[in-house]
Order: sequence, then C-alpha cells, then structure tokens
Amino acid sequence: MSEPDPKLLEVLVCPQTRTPLRYDRERQELISERARLAYPVRDGVPIMLIDEARELGADE
Repeated sequence: MSEPDPKLLEVLVCPQTRTPLRYDRERQELISERARLAYPVRDGVPIMLIDEARELGADE
C-alpha cells in the first residue's frame, strides 16, 4: 500500500468542519475528530468526500 505524501497531509482539512485531520496508518484513513468521520486513503490518495467517509464508532 502506498502512503499519502506527508506534505499533502499537512494541508488537508476535513471538508465538513475545516479542522485538521489525523492520519491512521494502520487503517489507511484520515480521521476528523470533530466530525467523527474517517476518510479512506486508497493507493496513497485521500478520498475527501463526505459520502465516502465512515462514521467513527463510540470506541474510536
């Protein structure tokens, strides 16, 4: 699996809340704590569509 460019990760924000994201390397997702959403990263490309994001569970 290819990782996203670290410089890209520095500038990406959640499209819903406009807040910074945290990269979860193990799950290959960008996490928006405020929106409680996880955006997938596929082949190193962040998919920043709200419709593609999954909602975080209560324990995440």
